[in-house]
Amino acid sequence: MPTLTNLLIGFVFNLAVALTIVRFIYYPVKQNKNYVFTFIAFNTTIYFIMSALTSIEMSVGVGFGLFGLFSLLRYRTDPMPPREMTYLFVVIALPILNSVLMSAADWAYLVAANTAVVGVLYFLEQGWGFRYEASRRLTYERIELIKPENYPLLLADLRERTGLPVKRCEVGDINFLRDTAEIKIYYDQPDDQTHSVGTLEAYAANGRYPGDDD
Repeated sequence: MPTLTNLLIGFVFNLAVALTIVRFIYYPVKQNKNYVFTFIAFNTTIYFIMSALTSIEMSVGVGFGLFGLFSLLRYRTDPMPPREMTYLFVVIALPILNSVLMSAADWAYLVAANTAVVGVLYFLEQGWGFRYEASRRLTYERIELIKPENYPLLLADLRERTGLPVKRCEVGDINFLRDTAEIKIYYDQPDDQTHSVGTLEAYAANGRYPGDDD
């Protein structure tokens, strides 16, 4: 078990890395606060649990046990998006790694490993060399355009009304009583994030989009 001084130093270092990842890498992209509390709370709690264990072998075993427990919880709760699930895995793995390296007093490995993880996440979030395809489900009321022969017109209408570079779409459930259809659109994620998720969902819920006339 580490001394109180080493425990506090490790806590500050682990928390600083977690805050760097969550605040400066994860949050600026979508500014979604829903998981910020979860990420920081999990990271801090797991660090103290792992630091309280007396051996590296036990720490690694408990670490894998925690991964199994959280995997079960994942399938019994509301679905978590892949991006958030990845960050959750990272903020769970880091305190396990940090507590083991702190116990072994391997400071060089500790700094190098954390720097590498932060660097890779930052690189991926910048999208350097990658094109990310996003998707969104909409309730669409111009039901005459869902016919296969009107597919080009449908894409053009979706691009104009959402302001997104829609590349393709899929027609889901059709409600002839309300003359609406559920459509899933696919588009390259805009760099400026002009339309937030909440804005598009609000328009979709009302069957109206930016540019519609009153």
